[in-house]
Amino acid sequence: MIHFDSVSKRYPEGREALIDVSFRVEAGEMLFVTGHSGAGKTTLLRLIALIERPTHGAIEVHGRNLARVRQRDIPRLRRDIGMVFQDHRLLMDRSIADNVALPLVIAGIPREERGTRVRLALEKVGLAKRGKQVPAGLSTGEQQRVGIARAIVGQPALLIADEPTGNLDPQLSEEIMQLFVTLRQTGSTILIASHDLPLLKRMKQRVVVLDHGHLIDDVPASEVA
Repeated sequence: MIHFDSVSKRYPEGREALIDVSFRVEAGEMLFVTGHSGAGKTTLLRLIALIERPTHGAIEVHGRNLARVRQRDIPRLRRDIGMVFQDHRLLMDRSIADNVALPLVIAGIPREERGTRVRLALEKVGLAKRGKQVPAGLSTGEQQRVGIARAIVGQPALLIADEPTGNLDPQLSEEIMQLFVTLRQTGSTILIASHDLPLLKRMKQRVVVLDHGHLIDDVPASEVA
Protein backbone atom coordinates (compact mmCIF):
# COMPACT_ATOMS: atom_id res chain seq x y z
CA MET A 1 0.00 0.00 0.00
CA ILE A 2 2.77 2.47 0.94
CA HIS A 3 6.46 2.38 0.05
CA PHE A 4 8.99 5.03 1.09
CA ASP A 5 12.34 4.56 -0.67
CA SER A 6 15.17 6.75 0.72
CA VAL A 7 12.84 9.72 1.15
CA SER A 8 14.16 13.09 2.36
CA LYS A 9 12.37 16.40 2.82
CA ARG A 10 14.24 19.69 3.19
CA TYR A 11 12.24 22.88 3.66
CA PRO A 12 13.31 26.16 1.99
CA GLU A 13 14.74 27.57 5.23
CA GLY A 14 17.11 24.58 5.35
CA ARG A 15 15.36 22.40 7.95
CA GLU A 16 15.67 18.67 7.27
CA ALA A 17 12.27 17.21 8.24
CA LEU A 18 12.98 13.69 6.93
CA ILE A 19 16.35 12.15 6.07
CA ASP A 20 16.70 8.99 3.95
CA VAL A 21 13.54 7.31 5.28
CA SER A 22 12.59 3.89 3.92
CA PHE A 23 9.75 1.57 4.99
CA ARG A 24 6.74 -0.33 3.66
CA VAL A 25 3.16 -0.64 4.83
CA GLU A 26 1.12 -3.57 3.57
CA ALA A 27 -2.53 -3.30 2.54
CA GLY A 28 -4.81 -3.72 5.54
CA GLU A 29 -2.03 -3.00 8.04
CA MET A 30 -2.28 -0.61 11.01
CA LEU A 31 0.89 1.36 11.70
CA PHE A 32 1.80 4.02 14.24
CA VAL A 33 4.45 6.67 13.59
CA THR A 34 5.90 8.17 16.75
CA GLY A 35 8.71 10.47 17.87
CA HIS A 36 9.35 13.75 19.62
CA SER A 37 7.78 17.04 18.50
CA GLY A 38 9.48 17.99 15.25
CA ALA A 39 10.67 14.44 14.53
CA GLY A 40 8.99 14.44 11.10
CA LYS A 41 5.69 12.67 11.78
CA THR A 42 3.42 15.32 10.25
CA THR A 43 5.73 15.80 7.27
CA LEU A 44 5.58 12.07 6.55
CA LEU A 45 1.78 12.12 6.45
CA ARG A 46 1.74 15.29 4.33
CA LEU A 47 3.99 13.60 1.77
CA ILE A 48 1.58 10.65 1.50
CA ALA A 49 -1.34 13.02 0.86
CA LEU A 50 0.73 15.09 -1.62
CA ILE A 51 0.34 18.19 0.53
CA GLU A 52 4.15 18.23 0.32
CA ARG A 53 6.60 16.81 -2.20
CA PRO A 54 9.83 15.04 -1.18
CA THR A 55 13.21 16.62 -1.90
CA HIS A 56 14.77 13.23 -2.65
CA GLY A 57 13.61 9.63 -2.90
CA ALA A 58 10.44 7.97 -4.12
CA ILE A 59 7.03 7.34 -2.57
CA GLU A 60 4.48 4.85 -3.86
CA VAL A 61 0.89 4.71 -2.63
CA HIS A 62 -1.30 1.88 -3.86
CA GLY A 63 1.29 1.08 -6.53
CA ARG A 64 1.38 4.63 -7.86
CA ASN A 65 4.58 6.68 -7.93
CA LEU A 66 3.58 10.02 -6.39
CA ALA A 67 6.30 11.85 -8.33
CA ARG A 68 4.30 11.17 -11.49
CA VAL A 69 1.05 12.61 -10.13
CA ARG A 70 0.42 15.97 -11.75
CA GLN A 71 -0.91 18.87 -9.71
CA ARG A 72 -4.31 18.72 -11.39
CA ASP A 73 -4.65 15.01 -10.53
CA ILE A 74 -3.98 15.38 -6.79
CA PRO A 75 -7.66 15.82 -5.80
CA ARG A 76 -8.49 12.55 -7.55
CA LEU A 77 -5.71 10.73 -5.72
CA ARG A 78 -6.91 12.11 -2.38
CA ARG A 79 -10.33 10.54 -2.89
CA ASP A 80 -8.69 7.25 -1.93
CA ILE A 81 -7.12 8.76 1.21
CA GLY A 82 -9.10 9.66 4.32
CA MET A 83 -7.39 12.31 6.47
CA VAL A 84 -8.02 12.99 10.17
CA PHE A 85 -6.55 16.09 11.78
CA GLN A 86 -5.88 16.92 15.44
CA ASP A 87 -7.81 20.21 15.21
CA HIS A 88 -10.86 18.60 13.48
CA ARG A 89 -11.10 21.36 10.81
CA LEU A 90 -14.87 21.28 10.87
CA LEU A 91 -17.15 23.91 9.33
CA MET A 92 -18.90 25.31 12.37
CA ASP A 93 -21.72 26.93 10.39
CA ARG A 94 -22.70 23.62 8.75
CA SER A 95 -24.49 20.63 10.24
CA ILE A 96 -22.58 17.54 11.26
CA ALA A 97 -24.09 15.67 8.31
CA ASP A 98 -22.98 18.43 5.91
CA ASN A 99 -19.45 18.28 7.30
CA VAL A 100 -19.29 14.53 6.81
CA ALA A 101 -20.77 14.77 3.31
CA LEU A 102 -18.20 17.31 2.09
CA PRO A 103 -15.79 14.78 0.43
CA LEU A 104 -18.75 13.22 -1.38
CA VAL A 105 -19.96 16.60 -2.64
CA ILE A 106 -16.47 17.32 -3.99
CA ALA A 107 -16.39 13.90 -5.65
CA GLY A 108 -19.76 14.53 -7.33
CA ILE A 109 -21.63 11.70 -5.58
CA PRO A 110 -25.44 11.96 -6.11
CA ARG A 111 -27.45 13.38 -3.19
CA GLU A 112 -29.34 10.17 -2.36
CA GLU A 113 -26.15 8.11 -2.20
CA ARG A 114 -24.49 10.84 -0.14
CA GLY A 115 -27.26 10.62 2.45
CA THR A 116 -26.89 6.86 2.78
CA ARG A 117 -23.11 7.01 3.12
CA VAL A 118 -23.25 9.82 5.67
CA ARG A 119 -25.70 7.90 7.83
CA LEU A 120 -23.50 4.80 7.73
CA ALA A 121 -20.37 6.80 8.59
CA LEU A 122 -22.07 8.50 11.54
CA GLU A 123 -23.31 5.13 12.79
CA LYS A 124 -19.75 3.78 12.75
CA VAL A 125 -18.53 6.60 15.01
CA GLY A 126 -21.53 6.48 17.35
CA LEU A 127 -23.19 9.71 16.21
CA ALA A 128 -26.10 8.34 14.19
CA LYS A 129 -28.67 10.66 15.79
CA ARG A 130 -26.60 13.85 15.75
CA GLY A 131 -26.44 14.61 12.03
CA LYS A 132 -28.69 17.70 12.14
CA GLN A 133 -26.74 19.37 14.95
CA VAL A 134 -23.84 21.78 14.43
CA PRO A 135 -20.33 20.87 15.63
CA ALA A 136 -20.26 23.62 18.27
CA GLY A 137 -22.77 21.63 20.31
CA LEU A 138 -20.48 18.60 20.55
CA SER A 139 -17.71 17.74 22.97
CA THR A 140 -14.09 17.70 21.78
CA GLY A 141 -14.17 13.91 21.52
CA GLU A 142 -17.40 13.98 19.54
CA GLN A 143 -15.98 16.58 17.16
CA GLN A 144 -13.03 14.28 16.57
CA ARG A 145 -15.49 11.49 15.76
CA VAL A 146 -17.09 13.75 13.16
CA GLY A 147 -13.65 14.26 11.64
CA ILE A 148 -13.18 10.51 11.46
CA ALA A 149 -16.63 10.02 9.90
CA ARG A 150 -15.74 12.60 7.25
CA ALA A 151 -12.48 10.76 6.57
CA ILE A 152 -14.15 7.36 6.09
CA VAL A 153 -17.35 8.40 4.30
CA GLY A 154 -15.66 8.05 0.91
CA GLN A 155 -14.68 4.47 1.79
CA PRO A 156 -10.96 5.17 1.28
CA ALA A 157 -8.43 2.38 0.95
CA LEU A 158 -6.02 4.38 3.13
CA LEU A 159 -6.72 6.35 6.31
CA ILE A 160 -4.07 8.67 7.78
CA ALA A 161 -4.44 10.51 11.08
CA ASP A 162 -2.19 13.21 12.54
CA GLU A 163 -2.23 13.16 16.38
CA PRO A 164 -5.97 12.31 16.45
CA THR A 165 -5.96 12.02 20.26
CA GLY A 166 -3.67 14.97 20.99
CA ASN A 167 -6.42 17.09 22.58
CA LEU A 168 -8.27 14.28 24.35
CA ASP A 169 -8.14 12.84 27.85
CA PRO A 170 -6.84 9.26 28.29
CA GLN A 171 -10.30 7.63 28.26
CA LEU A 172 -11.40 9.41 25.09
CA SER A 173 -8.02 8.69 23.49
CA GLU A 174 -8.54 4.98 24.11
CA GLU A 175 -12.04 5.13 22.62
CA ILE A 176 -10.83 6.91 19.47
CA MET A 177 -7.98 4.43 18.98
CA GLN A 178 -10.34 1.48 19.41
CA LEU A 179 -12.53 3.07 16.76
CA PHE A 180 -9.57 2.97 14.36
CA VAL A 181 -9.07 -0.71 15.18
CA THR A 182 -12.72 -1.35 14.26
CA LEU A 183 -12.28 0.53 10.99
CA ARG A 184 -9.26 -1.58 10.14
CA GLN A 185 -11.50 -4.64 10.23
CA THR A 186 -13.26 -3.27 7.12
CA GLY A 187 -10.00 -3.66 5.18
CA SER A 188 -8.64 -0.12 5.34
CA THR A 189 -4.92 0.53 5.74
CA ILE A 190 -4.41 2.88 8.69
CA LEU A 191 -1.40 5.10 9.45
CA ILE A 192 -1.50 7.18 12.65
CA ALA A 193 1.04 9.72 13.92
CA SER A 194 1.07 9.93 17.72
CA HIS A 195 3.51 10.85 20.50
CA ASP A 196 1.45 9.06 23.18
CA LEU A 197 3.79 6.15 23.93
CA PRO A 198 1.73 4.58 26.77
CA LEU A 199 -1.30 4.49 24.48
CA LEU A 200 0.70 2.97 21.61
CA LYS A 201 1.98 0.24 23.93
CA ARG A 202 -1.58 -0.65 24.86
CA MET A 203 -2.63 -0.78 21.19
CA LYS A 204 0.04 -3.39 20.36
CA GLN A 205 0.36 -2.50 16.70
CA ARG A 206 3.50 -1.98 14.60
CA VAL A 207 5.36 1.23 15.52
CA VAL A 208 7.83 3.22 13.41
CA VAL A 209 10.01 5.66 15.40
CA LEU A 210 11.37 8.94 14.01
CA ASP A 211 14.13 11.03 15.61
CA HIS A 212 15.15 14.37 14.06
CA GLY A 213 13.99 13.14 10.65
CA HIS A 214 15.69 9.74 10.81
CA LEU A 215 13.79 6.45 11.03
CA ILE A 216 15.55 4.86 14.01
CA ASP A 217 13.31 1.89 14.80
CA ASP A 218 10.58 -0.26 13.27
CA VAL A 219 8.93 -2.38 15.95
CA PRO A 220 6.62 -5.21 14.85
CA ALA A 221 3.31 -5.61 16.70
CA SER A 222 4.53 -8.80 18.39
CA GLU A 223 7.37 -6.88 20.10
CA VAL A 224 5.42 -3.83 21.29
CA ALA A 225 5.35 -3.87 25.08
